[in-house]
Amino acid sequence: MIKFLNLSTEKPYINFYSLYQEAKQNGQKGIEAISVSSYNQPKEEVEARYVNLKYIVNDEWIFFSNYLSPKASQFEFHDQVSVLVYWASINTQIRMKARIFKTSPEFSDKHFIGRTKEKNALAISSSQSKPINSLNEVKKNFQDTLKTMTPETVRPDFWGGYSFIPYYFEFWQGHENRLNKRHVFEQIDNEWVERLLQP
Repeated sequence: MIKFLNLSTEKPYINFYSLYQEAKQNGQKGIEAISVSSYNQPKEEVEARYVNLKYIVNDEWIFFSNYLSPKASQFEFHDQVSVLVYWASINTQIRMKARIFKTSPEFSDKHFIGRTKEKNALAISSSQSKPINSLNEVKKNFQDTLKTMTPETVRPDFWGGYSFIPYYFEFWQGHENRLNKRHVFEQIDNEWVERLLQP
């Protein structure tokens, strides 16, 4: 599930929240899963992966990751990302374009404290996306870290939140005969410009 805190009252945010509630009522699984695409500058490639969106705070959309991962490097070099949500239960796709940056350390600390011991042990023990010899190596690192965990264990500097703030939304809703509704909100000169697109 996604936690909404002091949600922006701008139209695209209200629209998103309404569709989220509809999808939730229709039993949407993995409702917090979003695809984030970034640019790998050295290879001149676009890469995408799913992450779990944890919060929307006002206009910031927040997920958590390892700051030493490949995607972290990509965010550093090129702070523009594309984000995609698909909720099959209501046949709705939401596209976003956004700027991404690190969440405040204080917010990351608070989230870390609220997580399970096991999740935090994995965050600490895993060198995300680095090659391994076997899964047993990962399991051993995890178990060894878990044994050292105490209530005083603090968030490591290499793990924390990412926030992105969209400047473009497209709400796509599928209908019969491909008469799909495409509702766009684009931020221009700090104002949201609204329009509809051909299917």
